[in-house]
Amino acid sequence: MTDRAHGTRLAEAAALLADPTRATFCVALLDGRAWTAGELARRAGVAASTATEHLHRLVASGLCVERKQGRHRYVQLADPETAALIEALAGHFPMVEAPTGLRASAASTALARGRTCYDHLAGRLGVAVTDAMTTLGHLDRSAGFALSDKGRDWMETALGIDTGAWSRNRRAAAKECLDWTERRTHLAGLAGAAICARFLEAGWIRRVGTTRAVRLTDPGAELVADLLDLDPEPLR
Repeated sequence: MTDRAHGTRLAEAAALLADPTRATFCVALLDGRAWTAGELARRAGVAASTATEHLHRLVASGLCVERKQGRHRYVQLADPETAALIEALAGHFPMVEAPTGLRASAASTALARGRTCYDHLAGRLGVAVTDAMTTLGHLDRSAGFALSDKGRDWMETALGIDTGAWSRNRRAAAKECLDWTERRTHLAGLAGAAICARFLEAGWIRRVGTTRAVRLTDPGAELVADLLDLDPEPLR
């Protein structure tokens, strides 16, 4: 593919995300869940018909995929790579001013404290877990970003995560993802997704309302203190 062709593709992708409504949809979908057009319309403050039109463009572009279940249709980001692209773009630019309304301010604080970035942990919680795993030798960041043998054993024994099938998955076991609020790296890849899923399943974190914010629970606070030597209070 020529430079011109690459430039044309890049311009097309940029045009898709240049619209505030479509960009809002993509940010909302970073929670990894499937949303209906009506739910996304309410999140963006637009009419359902407007949302449907924008979603058609996102699905046609390959940034999103549509899931059908019975009479309902849902939309998700296409894959973890797409989510990483959206998160990286959000983290590349200066942060907007903090919201002034009480509700908006509380929501912003919750997202910064802990949230899902598609299928892995982000925010202060995600970065803290990543840093703790690095300190304990579970992650090797000396030459890139890799899950160590010690880290794999820790996930198996301490968290009860089966990593046996990972060798057959094309997705990287550990991958760095730029955190747009902390402006530092948090853990993505198969390990990041498995840890997030385990934290949710075990009740160590809970979702905050319908947002992608997550809150560390009392059992979760005990877990991160015992297994990761973290002070849980700044993460709650």
